[in-house]
Amino acid sequence: MNTRDLQAFVEVIDSGSMVRAAAKLHLTQPGLTRRVQNLETTLGVPLLDRQSKPLKPTGAGKEVYGLARAVLRSVDDLLAVAAPGSEPAGELKIGVPPFLSELALETPIDRLRAAFPRLTLRVTAAWSPALLERAMRAEVDAAVVMTPTTVALPETVTATLLAVQPTVIVAARTLELLRKSGNAGKARGVPRFTLAELARYPWVLSQDGCGMRTALGRALGAASLRFEIAVEAFGSELQLSLVARGVGLGIVTPKQLAASAYKDALQIVEAPEFSGGLNVWLVHGTLPGRLMRPLALLRETLVDALAQTDNQ
Repeated sequence: MNTRDLQAFVEVIDSGSMVRAAAKLHLTQPGLTRRVQNLETTLGVPLLDRQSKPLKPTGAGKEVYGLARAVLRSVDDLLAVAAPGSEPAGELKIGVPPFLSELALETPIDRLRAAFPRLTLRVTAAWSPALLERAMRAEVDAAVVMTPTTVALPETVTATLLAVQPTVIVAARTLELLRKSGNAGKARGVPRFTLAELARYPWVLSQDGCGMRTALGRALGAASLRFEIAVEAFGSELQLSLVARGVGLGIVTPKQLAASAYKDALQIVEAPEFSGGLNVWLVHGTLPGRLMRPLALLRETLVDALAQTDNQ
């Protein structure tokens, strides 16, 4: 079995396109197609669903993809052992949630590129549950995931706590229903509500899978309270624009609120029954030796970046 055939198949799945994969590997498209067909002939099964766009693996192809990536990582490790002292090369695949890509990823990437110029970084964004699954299946080398503070991670991954990210509930200053609440009270000038009072209003949140939405859903569900979504919207600024217009309540990090163009139209709402903090973890499975130093630098720079985010 030719490792170049494995590399071609993995690149096709990663790229979702024969054209993009051929360009990445500096091959002609017919040359790339032959390599994938060689692998299919060797294994005796079709690996690609050629009717889907973007290209997707068949059931057998999904299994072969994971095994092929493991083989290619082992080859990289073997080459690294044969050249002791050489700098890490190959790929480092990192999965991050949207929160991190918005606030805290630029410096870690800059430092990784400066320290390991021969290492190709591939950064993908997704919600934490999907990222955790991808890390467990070795589809990414490492992932940053956000979970409610009450949720434990699987023992099958190595997890390092990077930070505890605070969150705040926000509402439009003009939201009349909040002003009429007779039970609210105030703490340090911040309107204070019970979860039952807040459950009367709809929410503007990210899609299912977002750590903030998960934490809120768990709290309302545990109290058997209504959880109504007015709008699912991607991106904190779009969400805050909707909250500012009175569409519903929202949840953001203090940093996102401070940076928003809509901050003056919003107020923080305190809910003592709701602990909305999120644990930020770096998770990974068994890693090849060549990635241990880059991962250590990634972990260090992420801790610093998240700490700066909290202090700003």
